[in-house]
Amino acid sequence: MQRTLIIAGILILAAGLLWPWIGKIPLGRLPGDIIISRPNVKIYIPIATMILVSIVISLILWLIRKL
Repeated sequence: MQRTLIIAGILILAAGLLWPWIGKIPLGRLPGDIIISRPNVKIYIPIATMILVSIVISLILWLIRKL
């Protein structure tokens, strides 16, 4: 458990330090994302972004378990 918390902390720290560059990645504007714009209402459903993030997180966790 200690090792998992340390790795999670390091990942959060890295994401915080790299945030200016991470913000420039076009996540949230992928072709599979659905945006519904009506007067006074904007609905955003990031389907492709959620799938991509899920794959990346799964790969990271798989690599951590292999260590």
